[in-house]
Amino acid sequence: MQTKHLTLKNIPLLLLGEPARNVYLYVHGKMGSKEEALAFAELACPMGYQVLAIDLPEHGERKGRPEKLLPWVVLPELQLVYQYAKFHWRTVSLRATSIGAWLSMLALSDKELKQALFVSPVVDMEALITNMMQYAHVTEEQLQRAGEIPTDLGETLSWPYLCWVREHPLHWHGRTQVLYGDRDALTSRTLIERFRQESGAHLTIMEGGEHWFHTPVQMAAVQMWEEANL
Repeated sequence: MQTKHLTLKNIPLLLLGEPARNVYLYVHGKMGSKEEALAFAELACPMGYQVLAIDLPEHGERKGRPEKLLPWVVLPELQLVYQYAKFHWRTVSLRATSIGAWLSMLALSDKELKQALFVSPVVDMEALITNMMQYAHVTEEQLQRAGEIPTDLGETLSWPYLCWVREHPLHWHGRTQVLYGDRDALTSRTLIERFRQESGAHLTIMEGGEHWFHTPVQMAAVQMWEEANL
């Protein structure tokens, strides 16, 4: 497969596939990288697409850099990459995972997309944060006073982050396919069903699937779902 490394204003990108008129933007989840797009490209490129994948801040080639994985940092970057894609390809679609899906929906809610494919999307960040606060026995008053509080989960609770999330609610519509594991520990069945109803997305539920699709059976399910929806 043809691969090309690009840089767009210090954002590392990976372009996969032979020249085509259509492109998928690929946005990974936490602990991922742009190279995850290779498996998806093996399916998408023979169907007339190229795949353009990004390294989010603190991931891939961007580990050790000063940029942080914060929505007010990432959204302008995703919008810039979209504009680049819109200029170079006839149609733009989106394939995103977990927090990458949430960030992409915030960044591209008013953009023209042919289709969106989401795996384990975070659809209610406020609920996720408040659940983490309850688990860590942290009140809003404590978080507001401290600003930031590290947790045993390896995540740091942030009052500015929570305030930003509340000021930027998710509004998403368009042709969207979602793959969700019924054992997803970050997004409840209630929340994903509410997202389905509000967005009009088509929901596929994998019995025994987790938030992180990683076992051979789960990865096979992802591949079958991608093939069916490309």
